[in-house]
Amino acid sequence: MKLVSVDVTSITTANELHVLLKHMLCFPDFYGMNWDAFWDSITGLVEMPDKLEITGWQNLLDVLPRDAEIFLECLNEYNKQPDLKKIEVLIKTR
Repeated sequence: MKLVSVDVTSITTANELHVLLKHMLCFPDFYGMNWDAFWDSITGLVEMPDKLEITGWQNLLDVLPRDAEIFLECLNEYNKQPDLKKIEVLIKTR
């Protein structure tokens, strides 16, 4: 069972968040650093882990509330796709 931990505690900008996600989820070099590119990457370009642990969620909510919302929406929508394996999303506020 593969686990990827993403610590967003020190994230202050949307670009920093996308750089972190690109690195932690092994997105391709041409990753577009936006939510459309995130969706395209998780649904067809990379194999997602069995578990995705996000630490520091409260920081993301405080600093980038809209991006936090979109991030979570993407993960929830991903898990609704019938042809993709489900991932367990673990959110830790601190």
